[in-house]
Amino acid sequence: MIYIQEIYDIISAAGFTEQTLQIIDEYVNDIENGLTDFPRFNQQEHSGLCKAGSALIGASIIAGYATRSLAASGNASSGQGLPANWQIDESQEQLIEQWAKASRLWVESSDKLVSEGFGPMIAKGAEAKVYYRENSPAVVKERASIYSTTQKALDAIVLHNYLFPETAMYVIGFTRDNDGIFRIILTQPYVRCLRLATKEEIDALAEKKGFKDNWDGKGINYISNRIALEDMHPANVFIDEVTNHPICIDCIVKFVKENKENGSAIR
Repeated sequence: MIYIQEIYDIISAAGFTEQTLQIIDEYVNDIENGLTDFPRFNQQEHSGLCKAGSALIGASIIAGYATRSLAASGNASSGQGLPANWQIDESQEQLIEQWAKASRLWVESSDKLVSEGFGPMIAKGAEAKVYYRENSPAVVKERASIYSTTQKALDAIVLHNYLFPETAMYVIGFTRDNDGIFRIILTQPYVRCLRLATKEEIDALAEKKGFKDNWDGKGINYISNRIALEDMHPANVFIDEVTNHPICIDCIVKFVKENKENGSAIR
């Protein structure tokens, strides 16, 4: 069985050759089949990782390599710690793009192709462009990162899937839109909204998931020992027409502490 550090070494030595891609795919398959763990996530969170699909798992591997490689080169030249987040983000984007192109997961001219394949754009926000064709069971999103690094944007999808499996996001590719912004292309179940959730209903949903108000005065942000759940306002939490229960479509999800695995920060 191959380990993550071995994959990093192979990428460093050979780049994204066919053999390298095959080794990455084998590692991804082992994760999806429960034969190995991805050290970034605990056992419960692995369900969200697998729901996100092989494209996200592969991108997370590459993002981890980008961080390690950048930190190693910085330490060798200056003796300092991790680079700034913007440097990490830039490196993660670039290497994921290279890997995605080699793996045929990269989509050029995505705005046009997504609208032709999945329906017209029905919403556009700071984070996502949303496409939907009438009577389809799912929407398609081109999701930009509002996080400090691309790895954290990938983490957010995994953690969302773990917390809210009924609206799990499944990554199908990567792109840069017409403005040159790096985006993750994903599908998500279409939810028919009966009404927006009330503050009391959102509080109850967060408590059920193991969160409490973080007392920042905003009333829409929650925290647990490991995860922060933010932006939980009614525009992101609906009452589902089918179940009549509150359902989270999208929010900000992130780790609250440093990842002690391998002694590295979560970036």
